Amino acid sequence: MTKTLILSFAALSISFAAMSQARVGIKGGLNLSNISTDNSGGTMNKKTLPGYHIGVIADFPLLPQILSFQPGVYYSTKGTKDLEIGDKNNPTLTDPYSKITTNPSYIDIPLNFVFGIPIGTDSRLFAGVGPYFAFGVAGKNKTEFKTSPNTTITTSTSLKWDDDTPFNNGDANQGRDKYKRFDWGGNLMVGAEIHNFLISAQYGLGMAKVYSGQTNSTDEKGKNRVFSVSVGYLFGGK
Repeated sequence: MTKTLILSFAALSISFAAMSQARVGIKGGLNLSNISTDNSGGTMNKKTLPGYHIGVIADFPLLPQILSFQPGVYYSTKGTKDLEIGDKNNPTLTDPYSKITTNPSYIDIPLNFVFGIPIGTDSRLFAGVGPYFAFGVAGKNKTEFKTSPNTTITTSTSLKWDDDTPFNNGDANQGRDKYKRFDWGGNLMVGAEIHNFLISAQYGLGMAKVYSGQTNSTDEKGKNRVFSVSVGYLFGGK
């Protein structure tokens, strides 16, 4: 009994010590996003769409400098170039240039476990892995049409979201012109921390179908694919 109490007290002491070393910070950077073009998850490089992410993170040490739990909340733009035809620099009436882009925005919540290798008193290399969950909040469908270098017609419409939830597929207005509101997947991340400054690269592999509509053998099962480069800063000591 005494041994059990001692071990329980030790575990609580470690937990409180870890919490006392918890840090919060800011993080943001570049997104290079795409949407898979086939059911096996393949993408086309020429459809990559640049965007950004910005938000806050927390770092909860489980083993100081070695292992931590790092959740975050980000505003993140994703999407793809659905269609791009012609020469943007030399369009003509008989050979015009056109581009259609879909650019949804999400609130992303990554839940990463980060493994570190100390390389100095206040520095470490790290790698992270974990799931993410996302909720669609905004977005645009944009069309650009050019018949000459000086003649451009641009249109933009708000992106439509279906009314599905993870617990309900009853949206009567499902369709290919809508996006599913909820997304989820996994993250892989590598980077370095130097005196509380962070620099990292991350790949987000979406697992949920992006486009609205029923799933069947002929339905497109496009999923989000996002490569990100980030910089950030964690406030507080280790």
